[in-house]
Amino acid sequence: MTPAPAAAHTRENLGLLARAEKRTLLWLAARLPDAIHSDHLSALGLASMSAAGWSFAAFSWSPPLAAAGVAGSLAANWFGDSLDGTVARLRQQQRPRYGFYVDHVIDLAGTAMLLTGLGVSGLMHPLIAAALLGAYLLVSAESYLATHAVGRFRMSFLGFGPTELRIVLVAGAVKAAVTPVVTIGGTAMRLFDLGGTIAIAGLLVAFVVSALRNTRALYVAEPMPERPAVGRAA
Repeated sequence: MTPAPAAAHTRENLGLLARAEKRTLLWLAARLPDAIHSDHLSALGLASMSAAGWSFAAFSWSPPLAAAGVAGSLAANWFGDSLDGTVARLRQQQRPRYGFYVDHVIDLAGTAMLLTGLGVSGLMHPLIAAALLGAYLLVSAESYLATHAVGRFRMSFLGFGPTELRIVLVAGAVKAAVTPVVTIGGTAMRLFDLGGTIAIAGLLVAFVVSALRNTRALYVAEPMPERPAVGRAA
């Protein structure tokens, strides 16, 4: 079966660090050895997300080492996942359908592994981890549909994109290595339970807002046509 032609789309990243990140990625891509290409970087992105999941799972064994593993794994994930597309574009080796498909399959698999690790780590209740994965998949599905139907792929919401979320995860892991509990209004709770609940709410809001915005844009672009006179009942 021959794949259908790729639909053109624009990538929108309004994260707080997006501009600085873009300059850094261009600098790195220009200095990367020719022997390393985008597929190598994509593989690194997937392997490092698996390592991040295993590092979270290791919190029950050694919190300081686990936190270091999370930080190192997410740094490697940023390098691989963020740089692969930049390298392909800089070297004029774009493969739009392949790149889009593989990149987002890796994102889905990597996030599932990361949240599985969190769910068994003792830092986050397994039900919250499962709900967070469900909310992430809901937002991901809507963004992929919007990419196809609207031609725009949003990578951030309220200033938070993948890079900002990695930083939050690393900060949380470092804090949890010292103490996994925070006190809010006199009530003690696990830091990652609180963060996970906030993330679930934020993802659901992002889903609803984006779905409504894209539905309206598509309705304006494709209003209900008038019923043809031919075929109407006399």
